[in-house]
Amino acid sequence: MQIIITGGGGFLGQRLARALLKSDLPFDQLLLVDILKPNNPGGDPRVRCVEADVYEEIVSKDLVNSDTSLLFHLAAVVSSHAEKEFDIGWRVNLDITRRLLEACRHAHKGIRFVFTSSLAVYGGDLPPVVNDSTAVTPRSSYGTQKAMGELLVNDYSRKGFVDGIVLRLPTICVRPGRPNLAASSFVSSIIREPMHGEEAICPVSPDLALFLSSPDTAIDNLMHAATLETRKLAWRTINLPGIRVTVGEMLDALKRNTDEETLARVKFIPDDSINRIVSSWPGQIDNTRALQLGFARDNNFDNFILQHISDNKLKS
Repeated sequence: MQIIITGGGGFLGQRLARALLKSDLPFDQLLLVDILKPNNPGGDPRVRCVEADVYEEIVSKDLVNSDTSLLFHLAAVVSSHAEKEFDIGWRVNLDITRRLLEACRHAHKGIRFVFTSSLAVYGGDLPPVVNDSTAVTPRSSYGTQKAMGELLVNDYSRKGFVDGIVLRLPTICVRPGRPNLAASSFVSSIIREPMHGEEAICPVSPDLALFLSSPDTAIDNLMHAATLETRKLAWRTINLPGIRVTVGEMLDALKRNTDEETLARVKFIPDDSINRIVSSWPGQIDNTRALQLGFARDNNFDNFILQHISDNKLKS
């Protein structure tokens, strides 16, 4: 049995790999694929790390084979990058998804295909609370690409070519590392950088509401999707649970768990381009369906900060 993670060198890919290696899921090989060669977390002999551009059709076919039973498709070009680099966004966020689905289709039926989507599929004039049946009206190329990927996974599943699940991830916070080109990058940096003694820029209002998940909960939900019973799912797209929190509430939690000096490192400098994208995303989602399906939800934002402290062995 083979499990594949595209985007296997990224933050979620590496964290998911560690969770799989500790799990009871039976597999002989965990294949981590990324544009730069991923690390093997823990040096486990079951892990194979491949540097490859999955856009190349022959590469997609070579990765997926008769032993493949589970594929996590995490690889993506993030929001602001997809907006600035139009062709790259479509190439990575849609074309690769189609090629992987085709590779699964021609390998054998029944491969569990877990596709990570985004709340960026929503936008515009949204209801106060969004649910799984709210129409997708993206206001970015990234959101449009993810929405089209969702439709592909659902149609390939309807035809029986794959056993697909689409997970719309909340914004993940606190991510490690440096800020990237995602419009939501500030969500982690306004917590992470001050806790590491660095200044952080917040480009949006303290009143902006966000829908968030911690890294641990996001991984728990990806793992749950690997074995979820799908026969009764009329529609394979699921809004994963998260919590609603404003930027101001995030900073209040930062102060509670650190001190005034840490909070003072956050500076507000408005950026209309970032605000336009993130303010179009829903700030509140009905979690009922996802919770009924067994997915997990965080309790409060203080736990996000405590998780980051634990992960990085920081002192509050």
